Amino acid sequence: MEFSKLGSSGLLVSRVCLGTMTWGTRNNQQEANEQIEYALSHGVNFIDTAEMYGIPPTAQTYGSTETVIGNWIAANPSRRNEFILASKIAGNGLSYIRKGGDITAEAVISSVDGSLQRLQTDHIDLYQLHWPNRTSPHFAKHHPGKLCFTTVAAKAHSEQMLEILQALDECVKAGKIRHFGLSDDTPWGINEYIRLSEQHDLVRVTSIQNEFNLLHTKDWPYLVENCVHADVAYLPWSPLAGGGLTGKYIDGARPAGSRWSQLQRNGLFRDTESSNAATKAYVEVARKHGLKPAQMALAWCNQTDGVTSTIIGATSMDQLREDMAAFELSLNEAVLKDIASVHRQYPVPF
Repeated sequence: MEFSKLGSSGLLVSRVCLGTMTWGTRNNQQEANEQIEYALSHGVNFIDTAEMYGIPPTAQTYGSTETVIGNWIAANPSRRNEFILASKIAGNGLSYIRKGGDITAEAVISSVDGSLQRLQTDHIDLYQLHWPNRTSPHFAKHHPGKLCFTTVAAKAHSEQMLEILQALDECVKAGKIRHFGLSDDTPWGINEYIRLSEQHDLVRVTSIQNEFNLLHTKDWPYLVENCVHADVAYLPWSPLAGGGLTGKYIDGARPAGSRWSQLQRNGLFRDTESSNAATKAYVEVARKHGLKPAQMALAWCNQTDGVTSTIIGATSMDQLREDMAAFELSLNEAVLKDIASVHRQYPVPF
C-alpha cells in the first residue's frame, strides 16, 4: 500500500480510502466487520463515513453506518488508532435531518456530538461538510443554465462560513475532531475557507472530496490545481460512477440486487445515452489491454496527478478484493492514450 500526505494535516493516508455508505442497509454488521478487517490487513488506514449514511438515505437508515462502525470500534477498542476516521455533517435539504436546514455553527456542534456517540469514539480525525449551503455544481448541476452565480449573496454565505469555521475550531480545541474538510464544493469555497481561517486564526481546511471518475472529470484541471497549490488533499468519491464504469449497466441492464436496480438509486443522473456510449468505449479499451473495466477506471483515478486517496465502496468481499487490487496496477502510456481518446470524444457524458 502506498500513502500520501493528507493536505496540510501532516497525516499520511493510504491511497485507498474505504467507503462505507452501504453498511447498515445493504451490508450487515458481520459483512462490515469483514470489510474493515480485510482493508486494515492490506494496509488501508483511512475509512470514510457520514451521518446521513446508510444509502439509500432515509429517516430510518440515518446514522446506521456510523452505528455499525461504532460497534466494531467498541469490540476492538485497542485498534481505534490503526486508522484515520472521517465523517460528515449533512447539508441542507433532507427534511429528517435538522428539518432540512442549513449547516450552522449550532448544527456542527450537535452533529459532531451525535457522530461521536454513534461511532463510540472520543474523536473524529477528519470532519467534513457534506455539501455547502449554497447550491454548487455537483450532482449533475455542472451544465450551463443549471446555476446562477451572479445572484448568490456571497457576503452572507461568507459570514455563515465564518460561523461554521468558528464552530469547527471549537470542536478541534475540545479534542472532538482533529481536522476538517469539504465535500461537493468548489474553488471559491476552498479559498474562502482558507481566507477566513487565515484572517481569524481558525482551523484550516485539510481536504475536499468530490465526485471524480472517467465520466465526470469537471474538477480537472482547475479545482485539482487549486488543491495542489493550496495544500488541500483531493479525495475522489464515486470513482466508478456509481458502478457504471464496471460496464454492468450498459444498454439498460439491471442485474438483480445491483445498486441501479433499486428505485432510489436507479442510475440517478448518470444514466444517459452519452454515458452509456462512453462506458461502452471505456470497456472496449479495458478489454483491448487485458484489463477489467472497474480496475482500469480505479487505476486511472489513482494515477491522476493531484489525487490524494480514492474512496472505494463494495457490497461484497469479491468486489472489495477486485477494487483494492486495482491500486497495484500501473497503466502504461498505450492505455492512457486510448483512455484520453475516449475522454475527448465524451468529455461531459452526464
